[in-house]
Amino acid sequence: MIEYKGIIIHTHPEVYEPAEDTFLLAENLNIKRTDDILEIGTGTGLIAIYAAQKSRNVVATDINDHALKCALKNTIANKTYNIELRKGSLFEAVRGRKFDLILFNTPYLPTDEDERIDEELNDAWDGGKDGRNTIDQFIGELKDYLKENGRVQLVQSSLSDNEKTVFRLEELGFKTQITATKKCFFEEIAVITGKLK
Repeated sequence: MIEYKGIIIHTHPEVYEPAEDTFLLAENLNIKRTDDILEIGTGTGLIAIYAAQKSRNVVATDINDHALKCALKNTIANKTYNIELRKGSLFEAVRGRKFDLILFNTPYLPTDEDERIDEELNDAWDGGKDGRNTIDQFIGELKDYLKENGRVQLVQSSLSDNEKTVFRLEELGFKTQITATKKCFFEEIAVITGKLK
């Protein structure tokens, strides 16, 4: 169990435990009280709970059953009732809906075949050979799920080419910048924030 800014989070061995990247996103969230928010890959639910305390409502998704059970336990423990949990990969659980803000702590680590583990937890960090498999897929679908003037905040690592993400978002019409960074061992973690122009 961990505590973050008064939020109690129960963890689970098969669910990504909040770490530097989670806290970097939490500390740099750009949320308005009226926002409808989508968080992809909610894990323990920490970001969803923190975001729900500052906004209208949050839809939080994950493909890991253990994560959804863990997040449900944590939303109840923290009396956060404006969160809707759904199972699905990327946007499949919210087809046809649009949001003011989309949050995603991406699986950004470059991962070779022999580095993968045969557990659901693998999906939390496995970004494929260049770390961009999920990031590029996410960016490709992103605009379909944002309202006018919608925003995105995603976390990734210098190992998966932050500048490429900024460039791709700008190509799609987002005003984009790296709004926070943190050096960790052999990489720099970044929060990339984009707003539709």
